[in-house]
Amino acid sequence: MKRHWSLEDIRWEDFDASKVDADILCAVKAAAMVEYNAPDYVTYLCNVFSDRPDVKALVQQWGEEEIQHGAALARWAELADPGFKFDEAFARFRAGYSIPIDEVQSVRGSRAGELVARCVVESGTSSYYTAIKDATSEPVLKQIAANIAADEFRHYKLFYEQFKDLNEELPSKLTRARIAIGRVSEADDDELSYAYYAANTKPDGAVAYDRATFAKAYEKRAFSLYRRQHTDRLVGMVGKAIGLKPHGLFMRAVASSVWAFWRFRTWRLASAPV
Repeated sequence: MKRHWSLEDIRWEDFDASKVDADILCAVKAAAMVEYNAPDYVTYLCNVFSDRPDVKALVQQWGEEEIQHGAALARWAELADPGFKFDEAFARFRAGYSIPIDEVQSVRGSRAGELVARCVVESGTSSYYTAIKDATSEPVLKQIAANIAADEFRHYKLFYEQFKDLNEELPSKLTRARIAIGRVSEADDDELSYAYYAANTKPDGAVAYDRATFAKAYEKRAFSLYRRQHTDRLVGMVGKAIGLKPHGLFMRAVASSVWAFWRFRTWRLASAPV
């Protein structure tokens, strides 16, 4: 898996402070934390695929690209907010959140299930960074988000191909759907909410962490970026990983339902005092 860009390729000199959106900046700071935390996921995935050096090599390359995503977002955030110190914020994040890296079996029940879950994650990130790209008018962030979105789409294809090529019994569509729904529901865990907290509050401890409060704060800013084409892309990619036709009648109905929920959730969050 060849790296397609580097930080040196970003046109940092084009940065325009007058086009920085404060809400997008808050979301980007949190995203930088999560992307930069990829080494823990690399360790976990390499444990799960310990007897597959080919998969481990791809996972390690994937991890390097995820770290680069975090570094690019962090550098942009420090340009947009000179008072933001990514290294300090990331240390706070690491002190308050981590995943178990000593697992040797997939928490999804099988290695095939693990790859389905990875496809779900890459579906979400690809659509999310596309939404950021389309929402921002700041030229440097637009370039960074476009690059990351393209990477995440490649990562989706990478994990999907590994899933199809596994020399193991593949789970049924129903099982895959359960895994996908389970992975989506994990978006409500502490990772994103604590990343938002660590990135957007002062380190003096004056503001205490509360999962519900900071999950809403993150979602309020992230959900509002999406348009119908972004949720349709997300649903289609997840549907393909499950084994359904992305543009079939059933998935079109699902896409419409997801968009209706998304609009309702965005409307509810708009009045949230966070």
